Amino acid sequence: MRRRRGRCGTHGIRASACKSAYVSAKHGLEGLSKVIALEGAAHGVTSNCVCPGYVRTPLVERQLADQAEVHGLGIDEVVSEVLLARSAVKRLIEPDEVAGAVAYLCSPEAASVTGIRLVLDGGWSAS
Repeated sequence: MRRRRGRCGTHGIRASACKSAYVSAKHGLEGLSKVIALEGAAHGVTSNCVCPGYVRTPLVERQLADQAEVHGLGIDEVVSEVLLARSAVKRLIEPDEVAGAVAYLCSPEAASVTGIRLVLDGGWSAS
């Protein structure tokens, strides 16, 4: 059976089989962000990682259709039983949710937030 997975920012936190290069890159970006947070603080620079799970994008929508065909399931079942099988929240993340998180990190209220990861994954990384 052929399986495909979409890109997932939470791969900076958790690993998935058959994704060694992708997971390594995500872990590296998180490490780089932490170094920038330390080095940039004296200059008023903050650096954080936003780690979303599956976001409703055209790429993910195409993957849903492919997975529905491969598994013989409906789109809603693919979301809850395949893509989000390990997530507590069984829905895709909307792009506006990610944009809101990024907007917060860019706001004056987040001036002292640096060197963190903001996880928007519906509980996937908690499982």
